[in-house]
Amino acid sequence: MSSNPVAETVASLMPRAKAELTELVAFKSVADFDQYARSESEGAANWIADALRSEGFEDVALLDTPDGTQSVYGFLPGPEGAKTVLLYAHYDVQPPLDEAAWATPPFDLVERDGRWYGRGSADCKGGVIMHLLALRALKANGGVPVHVKVIVEGSEEQGTGGLERYAEEHPELLTADTIVIGDAGNFRAGLPTVTATLRGMTLVRVQVDTLEGNLHSGQFGGAAPDALAALIRLLDSLRDRDGSTTVDGLDAASVWDGLQYEDQAFREDAKVLDGVELIGSGTVADRLWARPSVTVLGIDCPPVVGATPSVQAGARALVSLRVPPGVDAGEATKLLQAHIEAHTPWGARVTTEQIGQGQAFRADTSSPAYASMAAAMAVAYPGQEMQSSGMGGSIPLCNTLASLYPETEILLIGLSEPEAQIHAVNESVSPDELERLSVSEALFLQNYAAS
Repeated sequence: MSSNPVAETVASLMPRAKAELTELVAFKSVADFDQYARSESEGAANWIADALRSEGFEDVALLDTPDGTQSVYGFLPGPEGAKTVLLYAHYDVQPPLDEAAWATPPFDLVERDGRWYGRGSADCKGGVIMHLLALRALKANGGVPVHVKVIVEGSEEQGTGGLERYAEEHPELLTADTIVIGDAGNFRAGLPTVTATLRGMTLVRVQVDTLEGNLHSGQFGGAAPDALAALIRLLDSLRDRDGSTTVDGLDAASVWDGLQYEDQAFREDAKVLDGVELIGSGTVADRLWARPSVTVLGIDCPPVVGATPSVQAGARALVSLRVPPGVDAGEATKLLQAHIEAHTPWGARVTTEQIGQGQAFRADTSSPAYASMAAAMAVAYPGQEMQSSGMGGSIPLCNTLASLYPETEILLIGLSEPEAQIHAVNESVSPDELERLSVSEALFLQNYAAS
């Protein structure tokens, strides 16, 4: 990184950043209180509130959102007449999945091979630290030149919409000239990237019933309708032979005309096993950023261990459908539910229940804020030009904010580059990325204030 006072300050703050991220990762802040104690999330929220207060933030508050979680808010006043920038991150994390598969305990931040491992290190507790680093660097180099609002969500990973509904009920709270969402990531480590689009999503729970109760497979199997087999068949109807998503009435042929994702690079990033084919048609970028994608997240059925010779009377699945910009998530939900009902075999009884939804998002990359970020990233990543890419994931709050504040510019940056393996075992963050993106954000705030 080229010599720059802000960059030098951030570099000097990295040991403190590691210590703070270690403390924050230690909170098991999964916003599913059937699995993890509410006190873990409350502990993380209070940690962030204390950090904001120590940086001079005013009006720091734990906001009780309608889904039963807490978001952390604070306001740092800048010079009179300055612009206002909202910085977003979330402190809730995905469950660690199989803890035994982690090389080190998931809620311990451990340095290994130049990366820091731990659940939430990149997604998105590292984003909280990134914001703090940027603000500290500015305070050490002439001060923060804008008014800053910070909002750190407590249930983003659950998709329960608590902060979205709170924002709709209190629209004045998050008003800003520009919003920086710190929950995305570079296309790959070392390549500065802003995320221009996000897919929307819907979650649907499917229940199939065929019998009043389980039956002996020897006595009744072959004629008695098996609910699990019916569920498998209807789920299979959601994909074509090549793996492309096929929901009746849902367009699956759009193309992505921006930054491309080479097949081999994707195979390596996704750690696809040798000999296993990628699914779908079109380019990888088409499949990830421009087309719908269905995933079966879970199936309730008997485990192999302890299974009995029975025809199953009922079976259940949780289905996720990601939809690209230009497709209304509510309409996609209706099409998915209609498809499921139409493709359930043997007259089996099927019910569907929508349990989560978020709209897709498309940013205006021609705005002044993007020019300010491009100039900032050119300093933080010498010799690299800022790229724009899509992201297959969803951040439902983005669309809510875009609807509430249509004149506000929204930028998406963050630490979730492919090597971070967010949502998987052995999630990690690159300290180099944390340092460079903190510099980028600090310089962006300087550039944007002067624009």
